[in-house]
Amino acid sequence: MEILIALGVVLLIGILLFNTLVSRRNQCDNIFASIDALLKKRYNLIPNLVTLMKESMQYERGLLEKVTQLRSKAMKPGLTPKQKMSIADEMEGPLKGLMVSVENYPELKANEQIMQLMRTLNEIEEQIAAARRAYNQAVTDYNNAREMFPSSLIAAWFRFEPRELFEIPQAQRESVDIKSLLNK
Repeated sequence: MEILIALGVVLLIGILLFNTLVSRRNQCDNIFASIDALLKKRYNLIPNLVTLMKESMQYERGLLEKVTQLRSKAMKPGLTPKQKMSIADEMEGPLKGLMVSVENYPELKANEQIMQLMRTLNEIEEQIAAARRAYNQAVTDYNNAREMFPSSLIAAWFRFEPRELFEIPQAQRESVDIKSLLNK
């Protein structure tokens, strides 16, 4: 009888550890889906912004084309999460350049539609940053649960794979030279 009770307790602990791992893995997937939705919202906003800015920003054609090209690349089906985040990281530089360039065009700053789109884009960028922080926390919790004893035994047995944290590219870690951006 005592052996059955001990086996039942061990089985119950194993089930709890397994469920904890599944819950944390699903939380990572859920938060990544939120990031994906925000990126889609960002990419849907870009054509309107580019269309409105094209007429006024004759000297920024290269920047507008880069943004449009990256948006097309990001909208392709079948991209892996890593590819999606790579494109999103690549998009941040041109988008910031676009926002700074608007300062050089008084007619754009006076256009209410463009200013509304820029505010919306800024809000989306802040939401993406917040979602990335939440994702990194969920991945850290998941990876900790996956690697700590005794749940590491369950994770190894059921092959729970580690998740990667979002890390910003080296180029984005360097400080931004606002003066050179404004003098373009």
